Amino acid sequence: MSPSLDTTATVSRRNAWLLATRPKTLPAAIAPVVVGAAAAVGDKAFSPLPALAALAGALLLQIGVNLANDYFDFHRGVDAPDRKGPVRVTQAGLIPPSQVRLGMVATFAAAALVGVYLVVRGGAPILAIGVASILSALAYSGGPWPLASHGVADFFVFVFFGPVAVCGTYFVQAGSVSGTAAAASIAPGLLITAILVVNNLRDIDTDARAGKRTLAVRLGTRGSLLEYLLLLGVPFFIPPLFLATGVRGPLILLPLLALPLTVPLVKTLAARHEDGPAMNAALAGTARLALAYCLLIAVGLAR
Repeated sequence: MSPSLDTTATVSRRNAWLLATRPKTLPAAIAPVVVGAAAAVGDKAFSPLPALAALAGALLLQIGVNLANDYFDFHRGVDAPDRKGPVRVTQAGLIPPSQVRLGMVATFAAAALVGVYLVVRGGAPILAIGVASILSALAYSGGPWPLASHGVADFFVFVFFGPVAVCGTYFVQAGSVSGTAAAASIAPGLLITAILVVNNLRDIDTDARAGKRTLAVRLGTRGSLLEYLLLLGVPFFIPPLFLATGVRGPLILLPLLALPLTVPLVKTLAARHEDGPAMNAALAGTARLALAYCLLIAVGLAR
């Protein structure tokens, strides 16, 4: 029995939409907003309503890009039946493509609506960020030159989940961006990019057959493992630098408590990168690491 038929028979419409939103990816949207809000708390610039609006906008954009990936990858024939990743609802026949497209449009429209308040609050810079975020989300797997298919998605993920998300959250509260917020934005960007590396390393063979030239396909297994090591390692140098330069007190070292979480993840990628279930577990583990790190550094930034 094919995966599509088996899944269709056992998943309700409500659960299918839940699958389409890919809830396990949502912490990646939450984490950088928390860091930006915490940096504002520490700088005595916190404002709850703009921070909550930034969080809502980030979640809606993440759901929108998940739906867009599901829809566009199906139409490009990227999602083959032998893919190792989680179920894609369009490819599996759980939700008609037209409905997934409608859901994508509605989600981006809701994000834009939240963005109206943020633009009123932050002005032209926030308008530019909002427009760029939606266009990049659509271009990730759609359009004439999909970012995910040409090896540049890692860079865009770093930029939008790091500096853009953290500094944008800080800006709508403070009206400017501090050096602390800018420096703190690097870690979430790197760690969330590491999630993408796991995803692309897992799919390296199926992506290559489908003509999807991700950075993992271009770098190969060894290059992708090195990229992953760098993305996981660099963030742990940032808290000691903050402490050494007097930016924050000793609590800024809390993210070092998450360092042991990196060991089993690196071992899995090194030894079992062809094992779909193991890589899916490593993907979830990398997401947990990113969230744990961001929550811990948020405590240090807020003090």
